[in-house]
Amino acid sequence: MSSPTGPESGLPVRMPRPRQPGRHRRPEPLVAPEGAPALVLAVPGTPSSATRSLAEEVVSIARSELPGLDARIGYLDGDNAEFPSLQTVLVRTAEERTARFEQARAAGMDVREPDGPVAVVVPLLAGPDSALLRRVRQAVMESRIAAELTDVLGPHPLLAEALHVRLSEAGLARADRARLFTVATAADGIILASVGGDEAVQAAGITGMLLAARLAVPVMAAALDQEGSIASVADQLRSSGSHQLALAPYLIGPEIEPGLVAEAAKEADCSAAESLGPYPAIGKLALAKYTTALGITPQQVQGTPVR
Repeated sequence: MSSPTGPESGLPVRMPRPRQPGRHRRPEPLVAPEGAPALVLAVPGTPSSATRSLAEEVVSIARSELPGLDARIGYLDGDNAEFPSLQTVLVRTAEERTARFEQARAAGMDVREPDGPVAVVVPLLAGPDSALLRRVRQAVMESRIAAELTDVLGPHPLLAEALHVRLSEAGLARADRARLFTVATAADGIILASVGGDEAVQAAGITGMLLAARLAVPVMAAALDQEGSIASVADQLRSSGSHQLALAPYLIGPEIEPGLVAEAAKEADCSAAESLGPYPAIGKLALAKYTTALGITPQQVQGTPVR
């Protein structure tokens, strides 16, 4: 029991911990603003259970970074309740926002009519692919919903980190070149495989330079969707002194047909790492595109050393 003047019997009082002053103070956790647009992840490729699992993990990472985030998934080739199309998801999001406003108004709440974009659409693509991006823009236009479309996720240092991890998981690179041990199958030349033509190759090349700095081996970008591109880059690497090549897909996964990476590795006569998949950086970058579009500042997205 306690009295108005304090606790009885000398019991200790739990006092709130004072905020740490100065520039080393821990930042307040960011939460999604009330009424903020939804983040809609635009997923390319043929819908499947594996694609859905990947997309769900990406939006789960984004939600964990920004509590309260309304994150949804729309498929470019979706056509049913299990795999809703991007257009369907945008329309449904708008309808739900209107319904929430009308319910609040009917309950006598003093609420302002929603305005601004209903959603921010983030393409699930590591690099530019004009054909796929054209389809995303078309879906947004046909939905007739106010939505903002962001750029693709790369290039970014976090994608170089993700590529490094995938290569090390496949035994094609050391996990940390600062550690004094070797990997017998480590590659001495990397083919960075992208889709989307010349523009995608150029963008992949930027991340490739970051990957080369991490691995201290040459990295060259090539196009999976251009005949002869992979073989040509493999020849260039070998002619410059690389003998043990590896193929690193600069891809998240759903944007290409299954087996295409394996065929490219066979063409280059080398081993291949897995696609980026739901690596944590993918969810963080998707969220960064969303927050940038809204002009809000999440905790700084930084790369972390590979362990």
